[in-house]
Amino acid sequence: MKLAILSRNSKLYSTRRLVEAARQRGHTVRVLDPLRCYMRITAGGFSMHYKGRPLTGVDAVIPRIGASVTRYGTAVLRQFELMGARTPNPSDAILRSRDKLRAHQLLAAKGIDMPVTVFGDNPDDTVDLLSMLGPAPHVVKLNEGTQGRGVILTEKASASRGIVEALRGLYANFLMQEFIGEAQGADLRCLVVGDHVVASMQRQAAEGDFRSNLHAGGTAAAVKISRAEQQVAVRSAKALGLSVAGVDLIRSSRGPLVLEVNSTPGLEGIEGACQVDIAARIIAHVEKIVRR
Repeated sequence: MKLAILSRNSKLYSTRRLVEAARQRGHTVRVLDPLRCYMRITAGGFSMHYKGRPLTGVDAVIPRIGASVTRYGTAVLRQFELMGARTPNPSDAILRSRDKLRAHQLLAAKGIDMPVTVFGDNPDDTVDLLSMLGPAPHVVKLNEGTQGRGVILTEKASASRGIVEALRGLYANFLMQEFIGEAQGADLRCLVVGDHVVASMQRQAAEGDFRSNLHAGGTAAAVKISRAEQQVAVRSAKALGLSVAGVDLIRSSRGPLVLEVNSTPGLEGIEGACQVDIAARIIAHVEKIVRR
């Protein structure tokens, strides 16, 4: 199999692990910076060049597209799809997952539970919007934030109104959610590959913080999750059209709730915590996709 990995940095842990796993299984693999790929689009066909040379014969593409290059990166991935390459995470699925509001709407439409979420645009509606959400504390999330950045906890309704006014003044897109206090700063990262959760870890927020993301100082340990949690994770990935995803769940008094579905989950933290060769599982899954 001739495999391409779209990544801006070949030295990143996740990219390196995928390259190693692919070569160990006998595949030809190349890391491509999506911003150096450029396209020709005509009614007669599609073509692509990379650093002055044509890209042809690619069987499969694994996207590791950072949030900052989502628009161009997904255009490159779509071009590969139109040229016949297969991918575990199609371009449209990545776009669905990167837009938090859209992702929450799609998940809710499939009956997948999540913290109560509200969204509005006009400042005149802020008070009523907060009444729809319920009493504080509230969580404010930038619509395209990553790794715990752009997530704010407000303890009082007055603070929520202040944050909303400030973000609207910056023309930022954001949504608001109920705060799940019983989780005590912990969440679950479930790594979904195909129809299975291949690894899961519990992340705990650092003292004095409520964000459990490892990039925000959280810690992680392998954890056994329930069958219901596994099913929710797999259903969430499928609802957005992803077959490789990091699904973040939170344990609540009403059952598992989905916080986010990540189309480009990092492998370092979860491979280290769970001692599972996730990269090899991903390559094996891509092989199945190509065979189909």
